[in-house]
Amino acid sequence: MSTTAPAPAAVSTASAQPFLVRRAAVLGAGTMGSRIAAHVANAGIPVLLLDMIPAGGGARNRLAVGALEALAKSKPAAFYESSAAALITPGNFDDDLPKLAQCDWIIEAVAENLAIKTALLASVTPHLAPRALLTTNTSGLPIAQIAAGLSDAVRKRFFGTHFFNPPRYMRLLEVIPTAESDPAAVAAFAAFADRILGKQVVYAQDTPNFIANRIGVAASFTAGTLMLDQGLTVEELDALTGQIIGWPRTGTLRLADMVGIDILAHVAANFPEGVPPGRFAEVLKEVVSRGWLGDKAGQGFYKKTRGADGKDLRQVLDLATFEYRPLAKASLPALEMAKNAATVGERLRLLLAGDPKKDKAAAFLWPFLSALWNYAADRIGDAADDAVSIDRAARAGFNWELGPFEMWDAAGVRETVTRMKALGLPVSAKVEALLDSAPGSATVSWYSPDGPQCYNPTTSAWEPIPKQPGHARVADFRAGGAGLRGIIRSNSGASLVDIGDGIGCIELHSLKNAIGGDVVALISAVVRPDSDAVRDFAGFVITGDRDNFSVGANLMQLLLAAQEGEWDELGGAIHAFQQMTAAIKFCPRPVVVAPFGMTFGGGAEIALHGVRRQPHAETYIGLVEAGVGLIPGGGGTKEMLLRAIDSASALAPPDPRDPPSRFAQSAEMGAALRRTFETIAMAKVSTSAAEARGLGLLLPADRITLNRERLLLDAREQAAALAQAGYIAPQPRMIPAPGLSALATLETGVYLMGEAGYASEHDQKVARWTAYILSGGRVTPGTMVSEQYLLDLEREAFLSLCGERKTLERIAHTLKTGKPLRN
Repeated sequence: MSTTAPAPAAVSTASAQPFLVRRAAVLGAGTMGSRIAAHVANAGIPVLLLDMIPAGGGARNRLAVGALEALAKSKPAAFYESSAAALITPGNFDDDLPKLAQCDWIIEAVAENLAIKTALLASVTPHLAPRALLTTNTSGLPIAQIAAGLSDAVRKRFFGTHFFNPPRYMRLLEVIPTAESDPAAVAAFAAFADRILGKQVVYAQDTPNFIANRIGVAASFTAGTLMLDQGLTVEELDALTGQIIGWPRTGTLRLADMVGIDILAHVAANFPEGVPPGRFAEVLKEVVSRGWLGDKAGQGFYKKTRGADGKDLRQVLDLATFEYRPLAKASLPALEMAKNAATVGERLRLLLAGDPKKDKAAAFLWPFLSALWNYAADRIGDAADDAVSIDRAARAGFNWELGPFEMWDAAGVRETVTRMKALGLPVSAKVEALLDSAPGSATVSWYSPDGPQCYNPTTSAWEPIPKQPGHARVADFRAGGAGLRGIIRSNSGASLVDIGDGIGCIELHSLKNAIGGDVVALISAVVRPDSDAVRDFAGFVITGDRDNFSVGANLMQLLLAAQEGEWDELGGAIHAFQQMTAAIKFCPRPVVVAPFGMTFGGGAEIALHGVRRQPHAETYIGLVEAGVGLIPGGGGTKEMLLRAIDSASALAPPDPRDPPSRFAQSAEMGAALRRTFETIAMAKVSTSAAEARGLGLLLPADRITLNRERLLLDAREQAAALAQAGYIAPQPRMIPAPGLSALATLETGVYLMGEAGYASEHDQKVARWTAYILSGGRVTPGTMVSEQYLLDLEREAFLSLCGERKTLERIAHTLKTGKPLRN
């Protein structure tokens, strides 16, 4: 085994301050290097991006400039917002190495070739500042070999930092110290990567492919070999290795297309023990030789073509003939049965209960999962020091819901080992050691059910799982203890949980993250001025632990009420929703909303009414009601108008001696109103929290958290700080309505969009209602109106649109397909 890194305990970030990076440099402007530079720029850090001077003349910085141009067009987007690109300065290795003296962190990301890397680093080291860190982004080469030619002083500040592509979206960062790396420097960098770059840092040993790729690629080859041995189709394999076992919906081979089949083959070639022999290695070789490298080549295991009718057709590679055929849905009855189970553990147990002699799913999953579990167990003490690091790497590097050992625990360790032996499948000595540690116990698991401990077969001991300061989920507080009360009140959609520091968390956990009557009732009861919670807590946070904050209001409840003509009930539900958002806004205690992921419709309206928002960087927020033929009726349209007024006032403060009509008809107010109208009427959704500021959905004072694991405590800190500063709730406002002149302008724009074919007749009807509310109705410009008046306009518009047949068609279509209908 290669020289091992310091044990994770020796480089713990528990007490480390984040390393100060005022300026960074990325050496290598290829796909990986340029995207690392983009993500560093996302964090607000200026970056120098260097590459070679291209042969044949021309601009000396052409490679780096070309990489920047490609980043601007990349999908998925590399930048949180396009303006971040200005933080990247292109350059070249010949002219710009002296500029490295101004950089605190330099990361090398050139080709996976030891000679190229060592030659470049030799030319770089004379230009490093005395305290600068130098790291290498390699997925396969030994870090100690790359470091061998460096001076003693530089080797102390050198280690591996393996990002996963694309760095903005993939949370994992494997940090690989050498025996000579300064533990304090490594810990400070890890704290920087955690806090500033938002990464899940996992310490890996200096072995080829480190942790995540070792596990993931081995699983891919095992899956591919079993597919060929058992005569499964590409579609069946991806269904068996997708969401049903808690892995991304891409499965194995669709993921290979996305990553690049040549990349998969390259990583596999770096395995210290080689890839598992078998026909799948030959399939990969053949596919690569034909240039079918996946999405970047337009075809791989899957291929997209255009049919005679102009529609996209998906085809799939038939591995028996090496010809493409039409894509077919995998027909596996066991998967259809298991997909209704609520958790991964339940699905695994259902699938593994099948008879491998009769059931395709069980026939595949038993040898597949057994191989995965054994391989992962054998990597303890090799690629990683413990099972926890392997699980974290697999979850963050491949977006698995559970890591290998968590999956094994969920399926039942003793039960599965017994079945593995009965089926003649091998069993790792590492899991045998776990079973021997509890000989009389019927239930054995890698993770202790009694506390944060995990069994380590290398030391034959239960070892504590280090808690990263600043990381927490609501689930960590639900049980209470340590002076906390746990769950205070709860229903099927939401709970109030004591999260410490005098702050209560309203956790959203409804089915599919939809906001229905249960969520509305709990939030309203908690934040109303006379509630026990308002007396007991100094402030509140609204957030959750699921993948998305909220997909919006419960459309099924709304559709059923509208179809049954329950207008009083529907009107009451809208009123209750408005009262809830108003209670959030005017709560005597500060309410901080911490959104993440999809934050649509009613979820966005909840966020708009908080005194502050603490969004995760990957927050996709939008008032999307127009897509289902409605307007934001929970106070969202009203709040966006208030923000438009505040924005216009900041640019051109109104003179108190002027009549309100002057400001209401000002150019600044008109421009702000048009932007707001477009955001709502076009159902715009931000591609990041940073972009949401430009849409007016977030404010400049709203702080963004890059690390999802830090979101809850960051929001708690903000709520506690507001409370400690002597928070006083706002009062309802009176505002000058833009009135008839603004309404005429907006309606003209709606008409022109219709004439140009950009808006259907129903789109125009929804847009006119939006314009009507934002204008304050058909009133004289400058008429002073209240927030409640605007809420009444919202409710009028919402109920009217609920009575439209085309709105109901849109809602039904969205519920069925998850996609909007243009009718």
